[in-house]
Amino acid sequence: MAGLGVYSAEDLYRDLVNKTDFRLLDVRNEDDFIRFQVESPYSFEMSNVPYIDFIEDEKSTLGKIPKDKPIKIVCAKEGSAKYVGDILSANGFGDVSYLSGGIKTWGDLLVPVRINPVSDDYSLYQFIRPGKACLSYGIVNSGQMAVLDPSRNIDFYREFARSENATITQVLETHAHADHLSGGIEICSNSDVEMLVHKLDFPDSPFNYVTLDHLEKVTLCDFGPEMDVYHTPGHTEGSLTYLIDGKYLITGDTLFIISAGRPDLAGKVEEWVYDLYKTIIYQYAELPGDASVLPAHYVTWQETDENLCFSAPLEKLRENNPIFSLTSENEFAQFIFDNMRDTPEVYNDIKQVNRGLMNVTMEEADIMDLGKNECAASHYDSV
Repeated sequence: MAGLGVYSAEDLYRDLVNKTDFRLLDVRNEDDFIRFQVESPYSFEMSNVPYIDFIEDEKSTLGKIPKDKPIKIVCAKEGSAKYVGDILSANGFGDVSYLSGGIKTWGDLLVPVRINPVSDDYSLYQFIRPGKACLSYGIVNSGQMAVLDPSRNIDFYREFARSENATITQVLETHAHADHLSGGIEICSNSDVEMLVHKLDFPDSPFNYVTLDHLEKVTLCDFGPEMDVYHTPGHTEGSLTYLIDGKYLITGDTLFIISAGRPDLAGKVEEWVYDLYKTIIYQYAELPGDASVLPAHYVTWQETDENLCFSAPLEKLRENNPIFSLTSENEFAQFIFDNMRDTPEVYNDIKQVNRGLMNVTMEEADIMDLGKNECAASHYDSV
């Protein structure tokens, strides 16, 4: 009997982008599979066969699974995947492995991609979170690192900083996130790290932060690139857009590659939709068209460039992103109203945690933070 193998989330991502031939077998229940599943920049074979099926009728369930290629099994916490893997190995399946730590490890995975030329004095990285369709960023210069919109996987950012011979000195949030738990507060628990935000999104937060204002200029990492701050409300009251070195637009949840941020997550769509309209149509018209838009989320892997980076010039978005074609207030608002959908119930609690107003256990955080974001202003299947 062939031994059961084990693979990591990093291994899975590498195999997906390298187009390795395998079958991904997800043995979670159907509801969990539909809610959140592995996605890839390239097509691959995946099937959902709940582990309970193996318990209830092992023989017929085995008949559903071809033996023509290696099988990688994923479950919630790894135990069910190991159970199914042992069954497959005992029944002649030759190359079977399971995801160590379960689907949570895929949800927490961060993949760094260098954005700017290596000839620059500073380094700009996009950190792709494929399990959540979230994007965060890092600026490294002269032994310091600034992190923008960090996820809760703070060990990754700290280890990445060490690998760059740097220490984290700044955390910048584009807004108070509702779709995922931020690691900003915990990173800034070290008094040597400052948090920079707009006060409208953190009015009653108990932690210390530096308030950023519209048209303010900030130097990142002491001697790093200069950043221009723009107050761009609409997704939230305190949403900010950062223009780094005149070349890179960190847009948060205000502007995505193929959509814009929802203005309804706080239940104030009637007020905020017109703020979003003014931000997109007027404020962004004043920003340099050749600047690269770097959002906090993506909808589909089709948005990447040739380097598997989620980035596009603002001028290209003005041509291709349908949100820019809605040039009247009424048309813009109607588009938003037509595409509104229910806000996930957990989003309010996530926002409270990110503002420092609610504490949760590690297990509660794991549950809250699982699943793809739903921050775009239009349905994913209709964009």
